[in-house]
Amino acid sequence: MANQLLTIKELTEAVGSGITPRMVRHYHQLGLLPPAQRSTGNYRLYTESDIQRLKRIMALKQQGFQLSHVQKLLDLTPAENAAQTLTSQLQQQYGAVIQQLARLRQTAAALEGLLGRDRHCQTIQAEAIAQLRLLEVETKDGLGELEKLWHDLDGAVHSHPEAFQESLQQLLPDLSDRSEIESDLLSKLVLASGDVSLVSFVRLSSRAIAVARDVLKAGCQVVGDVPAVVAALDQTRLTHLGCSVKTLIDDPHITSAAEAEQEFWQHHQWKQQLQQLPVGCVLVVGYAPSVLMSVCEAIENCQVQPALIIGMPIGFSHAPAAKRQLMRSGIPYITIEGTLGGGLLAAVALNAIADSLLEKPDCHCYLQKTKSNLN
Repeated sequence: MANQLLTIKELTEAVGSGITPRMVRHYHQLGLLPPAQRSTGNYRLYTESDIQRLKRIMALKQQGFQLSHVQKLLDLTPAENAAQTLTSQLQQQYGAVIQQLARLRQTAAALEGLLGRDRHCQTIQAEAIAQLRLLEVETKDGLGELEKLWHDLDGAVHSHPEAFQESLQQLLPDLSDRSEIESDLLSKLVLASGDVSLVSFVRLSSRAIAVARDVLKAGCQVVGDVPAVVAALDQTRLTHLGCSVKTLIDDPHITSAAEAEQEFWQHHQWKQQLQQLPVGCVLVVGYAPSVLMSVCEAIENCQVQPALIIGMPIGFSHAPAAKRQLMRSGIPYITIEGTLGGGLLAAVALNAIADSLLEKPDCHCYLQKTKSNLN
């Protein structure tokens, strides 16, 4: 194909990604594509370099870049400042995406404030729903009206405690294809985070719940990465099950993910302790991503063999990578994709399973296959 000239239709077929001849002509007008060669009949003809440039355009568009940014990114040269220019463009795009997410989160929070109200709070909900158009008003006066709407609605919350389960029934996505125990786990994670969208990011391997119940029932050891995670574990229920609890980085002064990460890297004793994890234990990682990466490497080298890993460390580069490594490890896992996570959520996940084991010891609903299962 390197020497073959393509028509505009053949170009779009080679690129794919939903590109159309009309879009190609539009990109010519914007200068995103250079002028094409012409046939004797004055039809546009394209080369392999045109295919590659158009593929780059479509890839950048699919990542959310505006066409003005796409033009700048395409024009980058191998000069010394090219990397800096690219970083600047990515930062601009990231800022725009974050602003959009913030607006969507505000709208979602407003809708949750309406849809998540229990029956005791619904006395004036019909009026509130009729005024949903106010959510789209961005003027100062409009926001003032919206504040008044919330003031009227919030007057109903002082007469009774919140009915969380009623709210969850209206806000959670359809979980009918999940087992009862998995649905309960997801609900508790949502309540712990206050973020309904979290459901879309939780990942469980196919045998995670079954393995967790089996080893907890057998009185396994539970290991948390830092004291804060261990403190959030339901040690009363774990003791009732005969499970011992241990802290990996046993330093009471560790209060943040950054401190846990540095402590793990600076003191070799914690890595040695990690390699001494008992076979069949449950490891709960909620702070340090390097702990999760190290245990995955130890698993790969056949140095440790935990029964289950609940991996929800915090971080923006290492944590997502560590979670991906966990999902490839072959060890049963419960995790949250991307940067989401934290010690509380990791502890809540284990507590939910321990609670289900005590409340429903003979339940086997979790053995059914669900769409969240990856292994």
